Amino acid sequence: MDDNNGDHQTKPAPRLNGFTILCALLASVTSVLLGYDIGAMSGASVLIKEDMGISSSKQEILVGVLNVFSLFGSLASGKMSDWIGRRYTIVFAAFTFFLGAVLMGLAPNFWVLLVGRMVAGIGVGCALMIAPLYTAELSPAMSRGLLTSLPEVFITFGILLGYIINYCLASLPLHLGWRLMLGLAAAPAIAIAFGVIAMPESPRWLAMKGKVARAKKVLLKTSSSPEEAEQRLQEITTAAAMVTGGEGDFRGEGVWKELLLRPSPAVRRMLVTAIGMNFFMQASGNDAVVYYCPEVFRAAGIHNKKQLFGVNVIMGLAKTSFVLLSALYLDKFGRRPLLLLGSTGMSISLAGLGVGSLFLQKSVRKPLWAIILCVVAVCADVSFFSIGLGPITWVYSSEIFPTRMRAQGSSLAISVNRLVSGVVSMTFLTISKKITFAGMFFVLCGIMVVGTLFFYVFIPETKGKSLEELETLFEKKPKADEHRETEMGAV
Repeated sequence: MDDNNGDHQTKPAPRLNGFTILCALLASVTSVLLGYDIGAMSGASVLIKEDMGISSSKQEILVGVLNVFSLFGSLASGKMSDWIGRRYTIVFAAFTFFLGAVLMGLAPNFWVLLVGRMVAGIGVGCALMIAPLYTAELSPAMSRGLLTSLPEVFITFGILLGYIINYCLASLPLHLGWRLMLGLAAAPAIAIAFGVIAMPESPRWLAMKGKVARAKKVLLKTSSSPEEAEQRLQEITTAAAMVTGGEGDFRGEGVWKELLLRPSPAVRRMLVTAIGMNFFMQASGNDAVVYYCPEVFRAAGIHNKKQLFGVNVIMGLAKTSFVLLSALYLDKFGRRPLLLLGSTGMSISLAGLGVGSLFLQKSVRKPLWAIILCVVAVCADVSFFSIGLGPITWVYSSEIFPTRMRAQGSSLAISVNRLVSGVVSMTFLTISKKITFAGMFFVLCGIMVVGTLFFYVFIPETKGKSLEELETLFEKKPKADEHRETEMGAV
């Protein structure tokens, strides 16, 4: 017992570096753009449908097109960030979203509004890829989980902000209310672009460009001691030399072929796990539940706009609370336990939401207990998402790929994320009309059961490992076997 205590005293836990936290916060603020759009659009789409007299199909297209076009932003941002750097990719994302927000706020008709959402979608796609990647490359291993989960924290904060804005503007005239809800998103986009000035470039990108002296300066600022900075520099420069052959100025050449045409067994396992996690994140229907929550509760018998948007605020508060909890404990408990807890909780919550919706659709007089069950189940669903899939998907996608293919591998995985999100958002109402909301929630529950099994089998633990150490993790025997053996041994 005394020996253990002595070991703890000689190896104190590294403390968080204040400058690293500031840079991670500034990079992660880009994720507010998507969160605000999700929250604001959940209310704005109801007002747009009334104001413009559009059909449910057009409403779905309007909601989902941002996610579809964010696919193109995610794909392009991988190569772009290898070429112009992580910082300027963040500036591009903020500027593109700013243009989209202005178009949406001033749109005179449906088609201009649609174009605005397409443009904003490209910016969102870039932001979703680059924020966690930049933070992962800047952060020490022991705090990477916390810092790389910050994008999901800001997405959730943006959703809550959008809900609050909806609630505050719900009493305005239709034509003015939704334009303000969507146009106000231009403000944070401007702030983000200027905030990037205070941020350093990623040390790993600098090393791949042969700018080792600049990389060392960044590491001295973002490490807790000069010794830690030197150790990280050695790991980074060794990995960069393997990527560039010692010549520097890497621009991402040949990575797509290495990822898709001739992947090694280790790279193939990385792709399966990253793409699978991103697929299930959106196939869970979380974005669609958030977008269409007012429609779900209208079907449940709540018709007052203030009440509808008020339920959204309650849901947003629950979501925000749990994503903060997850971010704080991600580096303590690890990725796997929180991911499995979150996905299991989502399965149970979606089953409860299906049961409540089933009773409501079969009842002429809507029973109060069923309405309460639906509200509680929705809040539980988004809360468990915020514990597991929400933050961990961004952490995982940005950390598992080798230095050479990190940007483009991450962009590929997140492109799948955005594609599935777009498909689900653009078909949620149509499918729900065919099989009812209850049927839709039972389908989503089944998807999450399959997702939970996938996570248990394929997802390894990455807590506490440097990005360079993670490159060897997938070269070992299938990680599911290791973790099952470890978990059984612990029992």
